[in-house]
Amino acid sequence: MSISAAAYHDQLISIRRHLHTMPEEGWSEFTTTAFIVGKLREYGYEVLLGTKVVNPENCLGRSEKVVAAGIERARANGVSEELLAEMGGYTGCVGVIDTGRPGPTLACRFDIDCVPVTESTEADHIPAKEGFISKCPGLMHACGHDAHTSTGLALAHWIADHKDELKGRVKILFQPAEEGVRGAAGMAASGIVDDADFFLGAHIAMMCRSGEISVKPYGFLCTTKLDVTFKGRPAHAGVEPNAGRNAMAAACNAVVQLLGIARHGSGMTRINIGQLTAGEGRNVIPSSALMKMEVRGETGEINDYMRDSAVQIIKGCALAQGCEYSIEKMGEAVDLTNDEELVKVLTEAGNRVAGMKVRDDAMNFGGSEDATILARRVQAHGGKAAFFVIGADRPSGHHTARFDIDEKALDAGLEVWANAVEILLAK
Repeated sequence: MSISAAAYHDQLISIRRHLHTMPEEGWSEFTTTAFIVGKLREYGYEVLLGTKVVNPENCLGRSEKVVAAGIERARANGVSEELLAEMGGYTGCVGVIDTGRPGPTLACRFDIDCVPVTESTEADHIPAKEGFISKCPGLMHACGHDAHTSTGLALAHWIADHKDELKGRVKILFQPAEEGVRGAAGMAASGIVDDADFFLGAHIAMMCRSGEISVKPYGFLCTTKLDVTFKGRPAHAGVEPNAGRNAMAAACNAVVQLLGIARHGSGMTRINIGQLTAGEGRNVIPSSALMKMEVRGETGEINDYMRDSAVQIIKGCALAQGCEYSIEKMGEAVDLTNDEELVKVLTEAGNRVAGMKVRDDAMNFGGSEDATILARRVQAHGGKAAFFVIGADRPSGHHTARFDIDEKALDAGLEVWANAVEILLAK
């Protein structure tokens, strides 16, 4: 079939820009989810919500305070109580369409959350110049998830329009809380992709320019995100400091030692302590400290080494100061190697797009992506999985105040996606 994004161009741009104005952080994307659900139902999809697509026991980094704020914001934005009840406190959704003809099941994943970044208001920043800047202070679609969601909805529309030319089933996953790699674990544990024969995920921009796609990215770093709480005992810093147990001292010693973990000889390692909050007052022995940190590794084994080393240091520093400690896992991602069968599909899908350069050389993704958890779940159940990068020029790096994308890349990206669906599911 002839595939052109022209019929979906206006939708791609308008939805991306609409979503850009209303960024929502992970697990609070109730307004965004409601918007997606409305579009999917308009296109004729069965839509699964709430605990049908997210297993509450496997959710990571989910704050009830953030969730409650998202629900109230959704109410203020006109989201119905009926739809909020369907969500049951969990964001994200899955659109399912069955062609009615025997064939494979394809799962396509798109993430929907934003980044805690304050967007630039400089006159030459396109969203500010053209009036679609974030309306939510301190939040911004600074990683392209607005473009991902817009592409996912355009793909859903295209599939519905061409349903009679396809076979099998398609599940389109709109995943919450990718930032901090928190949402995929709960979605995977729901079993929603266990019947998938094929899984595809993608990211925009990254290491590719407009007119390129990378079909063999590597360097998906395994990662574990941890929140560490140290509990000590307060005391008067002048009268009786010996009665206290200094949680801040435990945390600060841990920071120094954590940054000194010996790097692994078999591959890349990363560690970062991004936030440390401690103490109650100038003249009080600090009785509590909260440390937010992460480790990463090129493989699961290396990541485990970094995590286990970190736990031992945290334990030792707490013991040295007579403090208690607790560790909560807030996010995780794994590594991924694309299945060769889908690399060939993506290569052909890219080559069908006029002017597209398929980068089949190994390109370093250089970060963590929790789509890998869904992909590995599919592989574990006998399916094939791949993740690719759709190039887009950008004025600044991801997660920065001036992040934006070349919107022309959305048309080319949609064509790659639709070509891949057609190759896999043409009747």
